[in-house]
Amino acid sequence: QVQLVESGGGLVQAGGSLRLSCAASGFAVSRNDMSWYRQVPEKERELVGTMTSKGHNANLRDSVKDRFIISRDNAENTLYLQMNSLKPEGAAVYYCFTTFRLCSECPSRDYWGQGTQVTVSS
Repeated sequence: QVQLVESGGGLVQAGGSLRLSCAASGFAVSRNDMSWYRQVPEKERELVGTMTSKGHNANLRDSVKDRFIISRDNAENTLYLQMNSLKPEGAAVYYCFTTFRLCSECPSRDYWGQGTQVTVSS
């Protein structure tokens, strides 16, 4: 069963750092593109960035690309989002996302974690 479980959110002062984790099960993070999204109330969920299956950061949004880094630990089967120099506008619920095909003939399905809240105090 494919499952994504985020953790690491919390309250941080502006300028501080947080590292979010996304523990995956049912598939190998090293074999899938995986992404972080975020959402604030009454706004659409937006892409923060992607870790490709080859291990590269991709599509990091301009507002975070100098401060956020996506990484993974293949042995722990976990994706991370290191957030540095956090700004108040970085407050959101952060979600882990991937698409996965359970079998070669099966359609791809989207999988989301439950989200983890990040609050940034000014």
